[in-house]
Amino acid sequence: MTQKSGQQNERVRFTFRQLEVFLATAHDGSTRAAAERIARSQSAASSALVELESLLGVPLFDRVGRRLVLNENGRAFLPRAASLVEAAGELEHLFSGRHAAPLRVAASMTIGEHILPPLLARWKASHPHSVVQLRIANTTDVLAAVAAFDADIGFIEGPQTHADLLVREWMTDEMVIVAAPAHPLAGRAAVPRAALRAARWALRERGSGTREAADRWLLAQLGQVQIDFELGTPEALKALVAAGDALAVLPRHSVAASLARGELAELPTALPRAARVLAVVTHRERRLGAGGEAFLRYCFGARR
Repeated sequence: MTQKSGQQNERVRFTFRQLEVFLATAHDGSTRAAAERIARSQSAASSALVELESLLGVPLFDRVGRRLVLNENGRAFLPRAASLVEAAGELEHLFSGRHAAPLRVAASMTIGEHILPPLLARWKASHPHSVVQLRIANTTDVLAAVAAFDADIGFIEGPQTHADLLVREWMTDEMVIVAAPAHPLAGRAAVPRAALRAARWALRERGSGTREAADRWLLAQLGQVQIDFELGTPEALKALVAAGDALAVLPRHSVAASLARGELAELPTALPRAARVLAVVTHRERRLGAGGEAFLRYCFGARR
């Protein structure tokens, strides 16, 4: 029995702190920055990383200038280390009245500003001990956050793919053309294509799911259009359109309240309906904790 116990102890020789240092170094690119992130001295962080590499028997980083960059070994170790640290966090809070460490969610603008907030409020009401940290960014940045383990779950717009990520269809959203209520094209039964081609347009910035959907739709149906403005958020875009003479393509979820208040007008056209897919993104190699899996089940159950 003693020999068997000793063999089991030898199998797990690295520590939770070493894993934390590894993850922080992978994120920040240096042991100095990693030490600041986890509130340790640089010498302690450097020693922990050296010990971890020694225990594993392989280097995890390549030095590029002053930065530490994950090598092939480090990239293979990263998702497993992240899963272990998350599981350790769940164990730490098992009897503390909290289900787990905070769940980090990243969402693109439309989802983060209009779809997730009421869903999160209902989730919190039924799971009072859970903590969800929501980061809102464009689709490209959400993908990068999940790939780099800076977010546990991502919500994106559009048909995006990534070699390290699992992208699952969540729900659909319709794209609509809007203008100021006083715009000359507002109030028409159907705006002709020629008028749309001649119009001035305000669109989201490149890299956003809304912009990609707008480009696919407009270019396929109208060819070239005159883009006078590119803005970084839906709220800024709606304010600009409401105050000027530009048209915009935005998700219905994003403009529903503005249309109801009469701040914007939807332009009916003869163009085919444009629907896009909203998706959930997780890392292929990372196991979500119990809290993350429960939240995903809730989100898929709340689809509308």
